[in-house]
Amino acid sequence: MELQVALKSLADKINLLKDKIETEESTKHAFVLPFITLLGYDTFNPTEVVPEFTADLGLKKGEKVDYAIIQNDEPILIIECKNWKENLSVHNSQLFRYFHVSKTRFALLTNGIYYQFFTDLDEKNKMDQKPFFEFDICSLKDSAVNEIAKFHKSSFDVNKILDNASSLKYIKEIRKQIDLEVQNPSPEFVRLFASKLYSGRLTEKVMDEFTELVQKAFGQLIGEKINERLHFALNKEVIIQEKDQIEEVEEPKVITSEEELEGYRIVVAILRRKLPTQRIVYRDTQSYFGILLDDNNRKPLCRLHLNGGKKYLGLFNTDKSEIRQSIQTVDDIYSFEKELLETVGLYEVENN
Repeated sequence: MELQVALKSLADKINLLKDKIETEESTKHAFVLPFITLLGYDTFNPTEVVPEFTADLGLKKGEKVDYAIIQNDEPILIIECKNWKENLSVHNSQLFRYFHVSKTRFALLTNGIYYQFFTDLDEKNKMDQKPFFEFDICSLKDSAVNEIAKFHKSSFDVNKILDNASSLKYIKEIRKQIDLEVQNPSPEFVRLFASKLYSGRLTEKVMDEFTELVQKAFGQLIGEKINERLHFALNKEVIIQEKDQIEEVEEPKVITSEEELEGYRIVVAILRRKLPTQRIVYRDTQSYFGILLDDNNRKPLCRLHLNGGKKYLGLFNTDKSEIRQSIQTVDDIYSFEKELLETVGLYEVENN
């Protein structure tokens, strides 16, 4: 919560000052350095934050990146800054060269408003072409704040961030593809529905008709979902006003929290070493958040109990009895990697 408030305060400052900021150097001092400070690093301590960090590029000696955050005398995050008015996409190649010759696993490209975090998921020691995590600080979502917190000095862990980076990257790309398909359905997407609903030959005319139908169907579905949420919000407000006091309003019995989804992503990051991710499915209930193999209740992988006063991870032994382990945060799930992988092994034995 403290980090979220601090980020909101910085966003307000940026909106107030940005029209008065003209240069890249001013952008660094007004926007980027305060962000580094929010991550818990002392920008005046050269053992933590090094400005103009030297990154020798082959025969080119003395090439510098704007900032490097240091841990145990090694860079853990290199940062290249641009003027807040600049488009970041044209500068990837420069940071790419810095990443290649440094020992860091993470790079940040920013103009003080838009932030793009890179790593080397595709090829080790070679920065990916696309960021695994990006956000606009002036329109932050709660999920983004949770990811930013992982880079805080107090909780920075290379392996934990890397384990989650792959999921973040693909979720982001999947969301983009879904948005594209909703706006302008591709022939492959239309054919997916048409082939299930139309028994005749999928001629060009039929495909044109279904393209329009698919687009309309998605538009109606999204509109209905928005209306449902608005209706619920309005009804809740009416109930509060009628009672003439603020009191808790009954909400849907099962609400999946961002913390539960974060726990699910961590379990997926661990188990994807043995299982295709599509076989790891969650079901949320009133009592617990269950994670299953093949969406089968008889094959529980684990359970998350996060909505009470204390948090627990439910593990399963050979007779499928649940054993609860106390955890402080969802990041503690990483401590039970061995047990989670052993549970997968139990089902492998059953199938043999």
